Amino acid sequence: MNAIVALCHFCELHGPRTLFCTEVLHSPLPQGAGGGDISGQNEQVEEEEGGIQMSSRIRSHSPAEGASADSSSPGPKKSDMCEASGCRSLAGGHPGYVSHDKETSIKYVSHQHPNHPQLFSIVRQACVRSLSCEVCPGREGPIFFGDEQHGFVFSHTFFIKDSLARGFQRWYSIITIMMDRIYLINSWPFLLGKIRGIIDELQGKALKVFEAEQFGCPQRAQRMNTAFTPFLHQRNGNAARSLTSLTNDENLWACLHTSFAWLLKACGSRLTEKLLEGAPTEDTLVQMEKLADLKEESEGWDGSEEEEKPSSQPDVVEGQELSKSSPETSLMADCSSWNVAHRRLSVFRSLRHMRQVLGASAFRMLAWHVLMGNQVIWKAQDMDLVQSAFDVLRTMLPIGCVRIIPYSDQYEEAYRCNFLGLSPHVQIPPHILSSEFAVLVEVRAATRSSLYPTLFDDEQSLNKYEFLVTSGSPVAADRVGPTILNKIEAALTNQNLSVDVVDQCLVCLKEEWMNKVKVLFKFTKVDSRPKEDTQKLLSILGAAEEDNVKLLKFWMTGLSKTYKSHLMSTVRSPTSSESRN
Repeated sequence: MNAIVALCHFCELHGPRTLFCTEVLHSPLPQGAGGGDISGQNEQVEEEEGGIQMSSRIRSHSPAEGASADSSSPGPKKSDMCEASGCRSLAGGHPGYVSHDKETSIKYVSHQHPNHPQLFSIVRQACVRSLSCEVCPGREGPIFFGDEQHGFVFSHTFFIKDSLARGFQRWYSIITIMMDRIYLINSWPFLLGKIRGIIDELQGKALKVFEAEQFGCPQRAQRMNTAFTPFLHQRNGNAARSLTSLTNDENLWACLHTSFAWLLKACGSRLTEKLLEGAPTEDTLVQMEKLADLKEESEGWDGSEEEEKPSSQPDVVEGQELSKSSPETSLMADCSSWNVAHRRLSVFRSLRHMRQVLGASAFRMLAWHVLMGNQVIWKAQDMDLVQSAFDVLRTMLPIGCVRIIPYSDQYEEAYRCNFLGLSPHVQIPPHILSSEFAVLVEVRAATRSSLYPTLFDDEQSLNKYEFLVTSGSPVAADRVGPTILNKIEAALTNQNLSVDVVDQCLVCLKEEWMNKVKVLFKFTKVDSRPKEDTQKLLSILGAAEEDNVKLLKFWMTGLSKTYKSHLMSTVRSPTSSESRN
């Protein structure tokens, strides 16, 4: 996450001051921050914390760390620092902390002030606002502020107990600064919980120190017995005690670095960006409707299955008896499973594969019937082959237009399915064989004379089969056919396009023609326009040919119920409101 997390303190002498900050570096560490040369590269400390490697490096003391009083330094001058380190976190010469994220090659760097002047200015302004004007009711709690120029800030102010401070407490804040307002707002619950945990730990440690000091030397009674002094808080010459002194934790800054680095990493990985491609497609809507219908059916079957449990017990027993088989039986099972796996190699892999196997003319006839919504019948002994053929052919149609019976022992009417798989011995009615609304693909064992050479590199190609495609209305070779069929064939014959690219072409073509279907549906079914206007619309859509019109009418049946009901409601609602008026 491209953000900065900082701990701020309100000094009674100098006002708001930044004590400690952690930032993200996506590039290698700068060689000599602030213009200084690196005095050493020896690693002093290395420890693993949540997948982040933390190391403390010896670096030259940069002006931002307060070692120089140069006026060009972005950090505060030495004269502005509290003598008792109340406004300083890391001592002079401390190298700071660096954590390496091995997964993303990102470095989390912690020091008192950002070395970059622009970042220093942004953090400084956020620190001042968080401890002065931008406070929540009660002065303790979270608040959000910021703008496009100086960044947006999530600030959580809190008090730390101090027996020597005015009011026995000092004011701090933890701020998170980033330029992405939406991301920061969405991270509010996460940041609030984690930062609140860090604050509770700091307050718990400080409370123990405060109670111990009050028990040894109560300050309240001592102050009441002391004469009033306008500058009572400067009686010891120190404006504030360091946070390490208030919490009695010498490893406080190392722990804060680990917590801030983890916070930046975890907050950056919990939210991811996703590309939204607009409204869901018709195929997506139809799939959602089918899943909802299946869920309702399964809930209905659950109740009926509970009543039929006694009748299903013999099947379970029979299955258990089959599992207790002899070695010979298991060997036969292994052989049969090998045969099944071997047979599944002889399947259609893509439309291009099917076109090469069937031939260009036979494939065009088959594809024409598929796109027109006619019944496609496959007769074969190999069920896997038939299933693979249907899986390939259905990619040319919208999901809502696909009705498949993969394999049946009897003929099924066209209204029940447009893809029907039959065993070779099933008799098809004569009127179906001679119908122009059906196409039959018979898969037979190829004779030796009809074997053709292997076209593919697969060990098991389909040259052992012979495919006979017949129909009562064969597609003439010189027939133009629907526009989408010509584009599909052009993509299949283009050898420069891979199978994956052809699949994406099919998706685009289907979406293009489904949009035309939507326009035609609204124009004819909803608006009830006359035929003359419909013909003009078809001309504008580039679908005035007979085959294109048939295709659009068939694909209209694949529109989702959600789209149809939404369109009907949006069209009829203005009419109903006018009638009420």
